[in-house]
Amino acid sequence: MVAFRPGLVSPTLSAQMAATFARHAPGRILLNVVVGGEAHEQRSFGDYLDKDGRYRRCDEFLEVVRRLWAGETVSLQGEHIRVEEAALPTLPNPVPPLYFGGSSAAAGPVAARHADVYLTWGEPPSAVREKIEWIRGLAAKEDRQVRFGIRLHTISRDSSDEAWAQADRLVAALDEETVRNAQKGLHRSDSEGQKRMLALHEEHRRNGTWTDARSLEIAPNLWAGVGLVRGGAGTALVGSHVDVADRIAEYADIGIDEFIFSGYPHLEELYWFGEGVVPILRERGLYKGAATTAAAASIPFVSGSR
Repeated sequence: MVAFRPGLVSPTLSAQMAATFARHAPGRILLNVVVGGEAHEQRSFGDYLDKDGRYRRCDEFLEVVRRLWAGETVSLQGEHIRVEEAALPTLPNPVPPLYFGGSSAAAGPVAARHADVYLTWGEPPSAVREKIEWIRGLAAKEDRQVRFGIRLHTISRDSSDEAWAQADRLVAALDEETVRNAQKGLHRSDSEGQKRMLALHEEHRRNGTWTDARSLEIAPNLWAGVGLVRGGAGTALVGSHVDVADRIAEYADIGIDEFIFSGYPHLEELYWFGEGVVPILRERGLYKGAATTAAAASIPFVSGSR
């Protein structure tokens, strides 16, 4: 999955680049549409539109891209995008899916018209359900159906106590100055999604209780501690392997089709999740990937005998 940033590159060139990638690696590219949530970052790229303007430009940009991928010759005289007789010499097959996130009022109609998958950050299930209903309603007006995805971190262990102990270790590595400086930068964002992430732990930052990991459990097994110092996806599923699988099932029940997970440290959490949670998801029919048997490990430059 790579960032697809409307406005920083022409829509024709962007569509052509994605089509070229898709030709050499069919089905291997996913495009995450990034409209831009921080005005100061956009200005560093030479982009001075406000947030609503960026969404209007994105709408025009994706219209051109979609029509090009459909094989049309496109001319458009929009508010922000102008192209004349644009066409692609080679069409992507399959067409790369567009992933799109945005919690503001301006984001919803654009997602409904163009997104294949609407992405949300890891808010409590009730808030995620509201977003799904919102986008589904807008998509229905466009005679479209949209899939839904969620972005989360995970801390999964053999027991819940072990998982929360790991969350405590992560928090213990922080100090007030580090958190304060990180939050100062994050509060510059005009992203509605980022504001919602910040609000999840705002009271605990204010009263100093953030140093206790469990104080940031904002819903069963949903931890807002990552957002103390990380922008964007600021929540993690924390608990035993069964706990984490239960929460994934809960999100799936309310309409989430795709999950994007990560953890800290990346490789170690990958193993905990893959060996502990994935088998449970497979047993419940929530994971369709085939089980694999790893080959014997071979470590270069290390002799097998001493």
